[in-house]
Amino acid sequence: MPIETAIETYRGVVYPWQMDHMDHMNVQFYTARFDEATWHLFAALGMSANYFKANRRGMAALEQRTLYKRELHAGALIRIASELLEIRPKTIRFLHRMYDSESGEEVASTEIVGAHIDTDARKAVPFAENLVKLQAGFVDARAKSA
Repeated sequence: MPIETAIETYRGVVYPWQMDHMDHMNVQFYTARFDEATWHLFAALGMSANYFKANRRGMAALEQRTLYKRELHAGALIRIASELLEIRPKTIRFLHRMYDSESGEEVASTEIVGAHIDTDARKAVPFAENLVKLQAGFVDARAKSA
């Protein structure tokens, strides 16, 4: 999958306090970075914190699969590029790829399925039509570049 279809959703650095006993970044910090990237992706898809609050909506993770490809050590500069893979009436599936900014090497990736929820009813609800159109544009752009 070419990176040109993705948008940048995170930049950061690996800190010494994020190391585990094996002297590489602990898995909890990969997950935290992917979570931060998710909120940037959602905002790009029209689902900002303001959208969620004003519409009494939210997102719930249903499934996540992470692949760890290379260790990261203290001082590593990292970035995440994200793609929307699929949109359904109540769910989206997206992919984050984490890169070592210095080498350009992909070091980890995670694919997530999330549900759009009504925060009062606590159940999945369809995306609003304007969001579906915006999100479909991201999927269409990906399909055209494949």
